[in-house]
Amino acid sequence: MLRILSLTLFLALASATSVLAQTAASIQKLDDAWSDAFNKGDAAAVAAMYAEDAYLLPPGHDIVKGRAAIEAFWKDASQQLGNGKLVVVDVAPLGPRAAREIGTFSFETKAQSPQPVLGKYVVVWRRIGNRWLLSTDIWNMNK
Repeated sequence: MLRILSLTLFLALASATSVLAQTAASIQKLDDAWSDAFNKGDAAAVAAMYAEDAYLLPPGHDIVKGRAAIEAFWKDASQQLGNGKLVVVDVAPLGPRAAREIGTFSFETKAQSPQPVLGKYVVVWRRIGNRWLLSTDIWNMNK
């Protein structure tokens, strides 16, 4: 009986840890890490935040699938954009191992006269092992 109770308590705590990682504050920390890596031009670190089988769905661009292709996409983007910031608007758990995030973004072009690039996004995070990784990433600009 004690063994069953211990197992039940362990599973409940493990599930609670998964849900706690799905709060807006914890997702914002992940977004801040993404922005920091992007702003440093570290496309490999940005891509490492995506699942191996992740999808990017950029506006006006073909679907980008897989970590290597995602790294190449963000490497190119970081040569054109900088000063990126992601802001969580809403996070909804999709079970214990996934969450949907809605947010806003801002970047500046790296042109002679920098221009703001503003928009919104939806991502799906998946817990793979002990890490939360981006699984699906889609966005569009405000204008």
